[in-house]
Amino acid sequence: MAEHALEPEAMEPEATRRSFVNWLLGTSAGAFLVAVFYPVGRYLVPPKAGESAAASVTLPVKPADVRPNTGQIFKFGNRPGILVRTPAGELRAFSAVCTHLNCTVQYRADIGHIWCACHNGHFDLSGQNIAGPPPRPLDSFVVNVRGTQIVVSKSA
Repeated sequence: MAEHALEPEAMEPEATRRSFVNWLLGTSAGAFLVAVFYPVGRYLVPPKAGESAAASVTLPVKPADVRPNTGQIFKFGNRPGILVRTPAGELRAFSAVCTHLNCTVQYRADIGHIWCACHNGHFDLSGQNIAGPPPRPLDSFVVNVRGTQIVVSKSA
């Protein structure tokens, strides 16, 4: 019986192949899990969007084209803004990002103020939250009319 006993040298190549197959299966399973969960993680945790460095923007609309009791969305850096001409004729501008869940707000002439359609948030024409879930007012911008141009800039 001692003659038929396997020597350690004879078992070594088999053990090496088995360990290689185990390693290959383990890394394949790990690569599969990474390939599945990495995109899911990137979706659930989106990258941070840096704030725009733009201090002002010249709108592509002339002051005469903005009728009283209307609003218009414009791009302020990488975020939307809203320009409103009040029923009295004054131009005002705000961030068009609702302070509740970052939806884009709009001006509703029928109710005479800024409205967020996502959760029925309401803001008056000075940007103050007056109804719904928004926790704070809209960020306001400074509007300057320079000849036939409307220049909107951040508040100081």
